[in-house]
Amino acid sequence: MDKPTITQAMIDAYDEYTHLTLDRRGFMEKLKMLAGSAAAATAIAPLLSANAAVAEIIPEGDDRLDAATITFPGAPAAITAYVAMPKGAAKLPAVIVIHENRGLNAHIRDVTRRLALEGFLAMAPDLLSPAGGTPSDEDKARAMISELNGDITGANLRAALVFLKEHAHSTGKVGAIGFCWGGGWVNRLATIAPDLGAGVAYYGAQVPADQVPAIKAPLMLHYAGLDDRINKGIPDYEAALKANGKDYQLFLYDGVNHAFNNDTSAARYDKAAADLAWGRTVEFLKAKLG
Repeated sequence: MDKPTITQAMIDAYDEYTHLTLDRRGFMEKLKMLAGSAAAATAIAPLLSANAAVAEIIPEGDDRLDAATITFPGAPAAITAYVAMPKGAAKLPAVIVIHENRGLNAHIRDVTRRLALEGFLAMAPDLLSPAGGTPSDEDKARAMISELNGDITGANLRAALVFLKEHAHSTGKVGAIGFCWGGGWVNRLATIAPDLGAGVAYYGAQVPADQVPAIKAPLMLHYAGLDDRINKGIPDYEAALKANGKDYQLFLYDGVNHAFNNDTSAARYDKAAADLAWGRTVEFLKAKLG
């Protein structure tokens, strides 16, 4: 059987479903119309969504790493987090890994391990901990994310920063990297955490211009050329960053979609853009965090 053809309109419909107001039934109806039949829509849907079966690039038990699930004090109670670092490491710069709107899943744990192999103490907090933790059902996770209290989420990210600053294997320098929903939170964290050492936001929503003066951390901003929903905020954000003399780098990857870094999504992943952005990210974090 030939591989189904995936159009930009289908990808846009999936983005509307996962980030805006389209529900699952509405998405499948729209996909059926775009694909031409219910059978074609059923075949295409899994290619648009994330596939947990291919989430593990760095094995869970990789003997180069020490990795564990831990908890740290948060609001209103303890926050669960996944931590990874090179085996036998002494002191390392630390990085908070902020998940997408699917919560702390296998893909984000894998990204955390990838970052650890680059020489960082990496920690991905489960920001759905106040709601009981990330469920296996992605639709449920997205619904739970939408109901989170922003002040509590911000407080828990600040708590993660403090925890990593004081960690026995940390140099005390802490950065953050986030994807999608998490990329937006990197931008927001930079406005409420003057001690953030560096921030990398992948296709993340921007903060209002009047919040930009509070940013102290150097930023690296990755955007997808086809991501009209997020990109409409770039001009005002960049203008405010420039006007306030902020240290930032902005990269727009032409011809790629939102979530181009997520290699569990066959339709949206772009290896060339992902590899280029990752190389830039690692170089940036090493330069800014030491």
